[in-house]
Amino acid sequence: MSTIDAPRSRRIAPKYTRNTQGKGNFEMLAWLFMRLSGAVLVVLIFVHLFVNLLAGDGVHAIDFGFVAGKWANPIWQFWDLVMLWLAMLHGTNGVRTIINDYAEKDSTRLWLKTALYLAALVVIVLGTLVIFTFDPCVVNGQGQPLPGSFCPSK
Repeated sequence: MSTIDAPRSRRIAPKYTRNTQGKGNFEMLAWLFMRLSGAVLVVLIFVHLFVNLLAGDGVHAIDFGFVAGKWANPIWQFWDLVMLWLAMLHGTNGVRTIINDYAEKDSTRLWLKTALYLAALVVIVLGTLVIFTFDPCVVNGQGQPLPGSFCPSK
């Protein structure tokens, strides 16, 4: 039979230096990352939306030439890269938390997290490659630049 302490009895506070599973402070750092990355993402996304949708001719101006002109500037490449990485890591961490909360079997949790991490890695690698290998100089079969591309005319 269990005993219940008297309401005014002193409690001994547990030590929070390290949990018993050996995870250390990972969950606290993941929680902190979610808050900080969320705040940074709000700024990144609203500036992105303002520049793409409201400034200039608005949504009607978004085409290949608009993206090529934007990514000709290393600042916008870095901006979009940070937005991609933070969004993917933020979302991956959120889905990891959901998997930990709702997957009951360890094997299910393992496979779901493996699929999640692989998908996040593929998107981050491919997105980074697109940002840094984007060629604004697109030519047709005759070697002439396509309209809207950023190539010197021959």
